[in-house]
Amino acid sequence: MEEITGRKGLLTTVPREVKLLIFSQVINNFGFGYLLIYITVYLLELKVGAEVVGTIVGIQGAVLVLAGIPLGLLSDRKGRKWFLIAGNFLLAPTILIFAFTTNLGLYLVGAVLGGFAEAAALSSWNAMIADQTDLSSREASFSLSFIVSNVFTSLGLGLPLLFPTLGTAVGLDSLALHRDFLLIFGGANLLTPMVMLALLRNYKERTVAKERASGRGSLGLLLKFSGMNSLIGLGAGLIIPLVGTWLNLKFGVPDTYSGPFLAVSGVTVAFAALVSSRLSSRFGPMKSIVMTQGSSTVFMFSLAFIPNVFLAGGIYIVRAAMMNMAAPLLASFLMGITSPETRGLASSLNAIIWRLPNTLSSIVGGFILASGRYDLPWMLATLLYLVGISLFYINFRDVKPTV
Repeated sequence: MEEITGRKGLLTTVPREVKLLIFSQVINNFGFGYLLIYITVYLLELKVGAEVVGTIVGIQGAVLVLAGIPLGLLSDRKGRKWFLIAGNFLLAPTILIFAFTTNLGLYLVGAVLGGFAEAAALSSWNAMIADQTDLSSREASFSLSFIVSNVFTSLGLGLPLLFPTLGTAVGLDSLALHRDFLLIFGGANLLTPMVMLALLRNYKERTVAKERASGRGSLGLLLKFSGMNSLIGLGAGLIIPLVGTWLNLKFGVPDTYSGPFLAVSGVTVAFAALVSSRLSSRFGPMKSIVMTQGSSTVFMFSLAFIPNVFLAGGIYIVRAAMMNMAAPLLASFLMGITSPETRGLASSLNAIIWRLPNTLSSIVGGFILASGRYDLPWMLATLLYLVGISLFYINFRDVKPTV
């Protein structure tokens, strides 16, 4: 493994308990990736409109927005591990709903459950990693989390590549195969909460009830950080969750190809996190964040005009790698400017302020794609990214993580 933090490699830098926690998520990551490609691409093959796909994605985000702050406050006060376990548990019924029905109303119920699952997990995940690390190991820990999550989510995205061959071998049509794998992942994901319960049985909670919260001064920084980030969320929602939909509508690419493509993109993004830590060591986290995210906007804008599916795919992969290279640095930076006793709230609040505009713009993006304007989401997203990145640098270039 390439060295990224001083003399130690990534795995040796991350504390053992954090590594176990991260790898306990692989089944959920796998299942989530498959569910994502099922919703955003395969539903189109079932004659579900792009505006409906955008609405499903948007409702999940809306539930996260509504539930995130209450769950974040509760996780800081009552203990984070139970919220993380609950979030993992709720993913299973979310997947199973899509396995058993084609009813739009039940799809929306699944989106609501998915929103609660995400809200519960986000209220605790980053905070629990930060609580078990210090400044010397935190970036490596968030990098490992980012890599594992993206690699296994990508495997789920790429699974439909096997379906034509597998369907011929076992005599099942595409619909039956898609639903059977939803059933498999739904059942397998029931195991994850039990694994996590065993791993966290001796986890020592740090809660507001036990220690006086000392983070009032960091709340202003948190709101400013999240406000800048919300512009990225607004732009991303217009197209990023709907890339599979865009590929299908513009180029006629089915999920048997768009899924593997998004999988390759996800794996590339995951291992780009190794580079981000090296950049941070050389230039510092702030400059590294701005350099990588700023460079990605050039590739994003060009996607509005690319007429060839293979060229568009290559440019999208580069864009995704450049943009998401900064994700572990941003997570570490946020936890470093937030007091330990309020990290659950910070994680939730940041996610909410990002997802609220992202949710609304996902719905808008679905309608734009349905109208046949395949270029407009990319152009609008580029503009919002540039504004958000610029404001982030202006406001945080002199801020240093301290905790």
